[in-house]
Amino acid sequence: MVQMKEFRIVMPLSVEEFQVAQMYMVMKMQQQNTDGKEGVEVLENRPFEDDDFGKGQYTLKIYRLQSKAPTWLARFAPTDALVMQEEAWNAYPRCKSVIKCPYFTRFILTIETIHKADYGQSENVHGLMENQLAVRQVETMDIATDTSDYWSYIIGSSNIDFSQFQSSRTGRGPLLDGWQERCDPVMTAYKLVTIDAPYWGFGSRLEQALLAGERALFLESHRNCFGWIDEWFGLPMEMMRELEKESDSSLNKKLGRSSVVENEEESEDIRTVPTC
Repeated sequence: MVQMKEFRIVMPLSVEEFQVAQMYMVMKMQQQNTDGKEGVEVLENRPFEDDDFGKGQYTLKIYRLQSKAPTWLARFAPTDALVMQEEAWNAYPRCKSVIKCPYFTRFILTIETIHKADYGQSENVHGLMENQLAVRQVETMDIATDTSDYWSYIIGSSNIDFSQFQSSRTGRGPLLDGWQERCDPVMTAYKLVTIDAPYWGFGSRLEQALLAGERALFLESHRNCFGWIDEWFGLPMEMMRELEKESDSSLNKKLGRSSVVENEEESEDIRTVPTC
């Protein structure tokens, strides 16, 4: 059964600030989770333009994070087969990611995100049909909270206490009870996750596990966006793009991989990603 859940994550940042915060967070977390054996390989990172999204940045990545897979999943696939391929179209403030695993050819996970300057009260920012709204679950997340479940342990935690935290550069914080209703600036990331793993015997369990994993990742990554505010605040977008290029090359070097494709002409040679 296809799972559809919308996570709403209120942030004490403007929509413009969050674009920089998100880029910085992605770079830093990818570096933290990449070593000589596992991590993130960036195959493509280039501008794109199409009729659906307009102009944006396209990325193609391979996630080799086998040690983070649930142990029960090893009964259905060899550990080294649990490699994920992600295509992403970032036309901020709208983004879309499609994640597949070549070993499970019918599996697909889609994340559609809209960033909006509100308090998380927009009911249908993704323009869903009535039948989709009927099955969609909604959860509003609070970055001031922390969890101690399996996936938060696997993903890791920054352990920042936002009830005590205050940014030295912006003066924002601490985040006390009710902060989501009164913070200024404010924005919400509306992340719609759709998972389909049509496999008898373990498909439903895999869908629920991945939903829980995405939830933990969303919480930790958005906590880091605010927790690291004094590191990224004020950085111009031009500098962020240069840092992103350096980070992509560094990731691939750690894994002993080739350089990153940065234009559409070169990308045709690597469209077929090796199977798991």
